[in-house]
Parts: sequence; C-alpha cells; structure tokens
Amino acid sequence: MDPVVKLKHTIDALFGNGISKNLPKEIEMTFSKKTGRIREVYHDKKLLCTLRIDGGLAISPYFAQILLKNKKFRQNCVEVNDDSAPFVRDGKSVFCKHVTWAGKNILIGADVPVLYQNEVIAVGRAIVNSEMMGTLKRGVAIKVRDSLKNSLEQKKT
Repeated sequence: MDPVVKLKHTIDALFGNGISKNLPKEIEMTFSKKTGRIREVYHDKKLLCTLRIDGGLAISPYFAQILLKNKKFRQNCVEVNDDSAPFVRDGKSVFCKHVTWAGKNILIGADVPVLYQNEVIAVGRAIVNSEMMGTLKRGVAIKVRDSLKNSLEQKKT
C-alpha cells in the first residue's frame, strides 16, 4: 500500500472522514530500517506527526494547526480559559476545571489539540472523555506531550 494513502486513511480513522484533505502535498517520510513502517512525517523540515506502534498518531502542534482548517477537526479539540493558557503553553497538564469547551469526538487516550483563541497551543493525550471534562471540576483532563514552548525551542536549534 502507498505510504501516503496509508497515512491519509489513518488520519481519517482517528479524526473523522475528510480530515486528511488538509494534509500538505509535499511531505517527506522516514521509515523504520527493521520493519519498513512509516516512522515520521515532515513538511518543510517541520515534524507533522509520528506513527505509533499501536496504529495511533502523535501529531505536532504545527500539524494540528494545519488540520484545524477543517471545521470537522474542531470536534477533536479542547479549548482552555485565560487562566491556564500560559501554563499549558509551557507544557503543563490541562485540568478539567480550566476546560471551557470540549469536542464530542474526544475519547480516553486520544491525541487532543489544546486551543486558546482558535490557536493550537499544545497537544496531549486525553485522560478523560469530553463528557467528563465538562462535568468534573477536579483532576487532569489532558496530559500535555508537546507544547508551543517545546516547538519554539526546536526551531532555535
């Protein structure tokens, strides 16, 4: 199977049909030497995503911002309030009480972009689903894996 087609199918399966239309045309892929599987996907020398062993995708904030052009993708995102945005941007976890809006497609363990004023400030893994984020007032909602602070540090080097 063509690696680009496989990547598009994976994006559509994880985030919803039609989301892969926003995948940039000029992408570069790195492959595993042992298994031949897709490892990482780049666009203009910027990391878009890493394919996980379990079939999931670890997307970067840069790629999440590209996918956000599709209105359906927003259902996979979480919006945070003014109080927590600077902390999340620094790579800290998102707590349930700071979530102002959560998309209906968020499931436990899913990769979730964190938005503040329609800009992706971080990407992490959901600890609870979208319904629980709205009802719980305590505890971690999203464990942040990659934030804008980390992305900016990578650009400097």
